[in-house]
Amino acid sequence: MGLFRNAKETRKVDAGAVIFNEGDKGAEMFGIIDGEVELRAKDGVLGRLGPEDIFGEMALIDDSPRSLTAVAISDTTLAAIDRHRFLFLVQETPSFALNVMSVVAARLRNRG
Repeated sequence: MGLFRNAKETRKVDAGAVIFNEGDKGAEMFGIIDGEVELRAKDGVLGRLGPEDIFGEMALIDDSPRSLTAVAISDTTLAAIDRHRFLFLVQETPSFALNVMSVVAARLRNRG
């Protein structure tokens, strides 16, 4: 699908680098262009994400601190999406909004 291939802002992250820590203030969410990211809680790994997956969206939705730690497990390229861009994508691309809601719903179901 390549949703993030033409992202305005990308970030390269080396394998092993922490993208954000649990408790951090979040000003952006991320879409994975290439590479892999693990989402970790204090009690272990909650998931592994790859190309086209998103993470960090909760910080933009409710302005809360990060609930997990995200770590690149391979060299990774991310699309960084700030609140302004997020709102634009939600308004202009209904499928983006549905994708974000699906991700949030799936993660809530898997944690509960």
